Amino acid sequence: MERIAEFIFEALFLKQIPRSGYQFLGAGKESVAEHVYATALIAFVLSRLEPHANAERLISMCLMHDLLEARTGDLNYVQKRYVQTDETAAAADALRDLPFKSQIEALLHEFNAAETAEAKLAHDADQLALVVDLKLLHDLGYQTPQQWLPHVMERLRTQTGKDLATKLADTPRDEWWLRLFY
Repeated sequence: MERIAEFIFEALFLKQIPRSGYQFLGAGKESVAEHVYATALIAFVLSRLEPHANAERLISMCLMHDLLEARTGDLNYVQKRYVQTDETAAAADALRDLPFKSQIEALLHEFNAAETAEAKLAHDADQLALVVDLKLLHDLGYQTPQQWLPHVMERLRTQTGKDLATKLADTPRDEWWLRLFY
């Protein structure tokens, strides 16, 4: 149990790791853990919209997709041009001696290969979490999110992801709340 306790503390360290892309956006902030939660929630929704997908595998993949950033940090697209992380070594260290090591390795491999329906949906959930943040910032008056949105939309892999992204981009962030008043 000691090794499992260490793993949980390491995974929850993602609450302390800031997502680095927001510095380029000029507004907003988010921890990796906040992003992982949003991604997993969106994966749950996608699993209901795509009933052929294995919901447990999809949501689990989203929960684990940024796990190694507790060791490597969150590199943005500019940093990734110059900095190479050793994800193999990070995974070996992070998952060392865990009884469920092979399951997490399989999820990370599947996510990175991006070939299965679940992996494509997981990638979409990852991007849709950013769409939500960009929409939120735009609705608050920031202009740069509109420059980013087309690039994020281009990275979507499934029609369901694209359809949801379009609806997210068109829906005011506070629509759910304002409905209480009319």
